[in-house]
Amino acid sequence: MTARALVKAYPHIKCTVLDLPKVIDKAPNDGVVNYVAGDLFHTVPSSQAVMLKLVLHFWSDEDCVKILTQCKKAIPPRDEGGKVIIIDIVIGPSLGPIMFEAQLLMDMLMMVNTRGVQRSENDWRKLFMEAGFKDYKIVKKLGARCVIEVYP
Repeated sequence: MTARALVKAYPHIKCTVLDLPKVIDKAPNDGVVNYVAGDLFHTVPSSQAVMLKLVLHFWSDEDCVKILTQCKKAIPPRDEGGKVIIIDIVIGPSLGPIMFEAQLLMDMLMMVNTRGVQRSENDWRKLFMEAGFKDYKIVKKLGARCVIEVYP
């Protein structure tokens, strides 16, 4: 699990995982990671930072704004260190022909299985601003995947 790897790498960080009740019921209850049942549309536990790893591309723009709005409510202001960390796909023309073909295949899969889409940097910016965030920064690019910090 990603949460357990995070705790091993950064033992000073308290890690809370929010997931659906049916997932939390199967999670280990050993005190290493705190598991909270719920969903991103209704509440996100208060935290210094919220991380969404490959979550938002499965949702429509409207649903992403709802999720991001809940995340914004859960974090402190930027000057107190509040941020949302998003690991997701950012499409763009500079990725090359092989990555472009992979993007098209992923788009077809997403059209069949979800209501989500892959987004360009401009698409992401629009979602962040619509959810009430003031700024963002693409911190790291890992092929088509990026680490994005979003600030209230």
